[in-house]
Amino acid sequence: MSVDEVNLADIMEGRGATYRLLARLYREEVDQALLDEMCAMRYAVNTGNEDVDAGNRLFHSYLSAVWERTLTELSVDYTRVFLGNGVNAYSAAYPFESVHTSGKRLLMQDARDEILTIYRANNIEKLDSWKAGEDHIALELEFEELLTQRTLVALREGCEEEAASLLMTQYNFLLDHLISWTPMLFTEMEKFARTDFYRALALLTHGFLLTDRGILEELLADELAAGG
Repeated sequence: MSVDEVNLADIMEGRGATYRLLARLYREEVDQALLDEMCAMRYAVNTGNEDVDAGNRLFHSYLSAVWERTLTELSVDYTRVFLGNGVNAYSAAYPFESVHTSGKRLLMQDARDEILTIYRANNIEKLDSWKAGEDHIALELEFEELLTQRTLVALREGCEEEAASLLMTQYNFLLDHLISWTPMLFTEMEKFARTDFYRALALLTHGFLLTDRGILEELLADELAAGG
């Protein structure tokens, strides 16, 4: 890792904040506090990634026209996009890796078991309050955010080897899991969404994950060149 410690800490904080926000948006409906927070945010449109820029434009446009029924509108759209009507496996953009990587679009398949093994190897257990599968996109994003925070701690304690190991775990998880299946999810989100909010979320998440891959590849250039 060739970036100086101060810049690297800033990068980790920025990555962590984005993963945290994205995870929250997928985990459950938007509430008033989150809506207020997002309305106050600035949305960059010259990031160098077309999907991030397009997503930010849609977010800005939608949030600039908030009205008294926005929370209801978003709640209905969250249900439509991610929960569907339960008629069949194709009635929503189900946010589980297993659905998109198993032939019959079933929950709790091999992907979930692989994810659970990875979480446990990193001493992570889901809260008892979480009843959905471990391969839900919100938990996968939270996993990346948690490892990013651990990396930040390692850097502040001067443990560069541990930081590099944590970054490699994030990179492998990003490639093997998040990036491997989410493009299918994002396509379905844009299909089912009726608000620009969730279309924006699909675009922004896709662009961010690809951008983060580039960041990690730059930070891990020496390690990757040496074969990991």
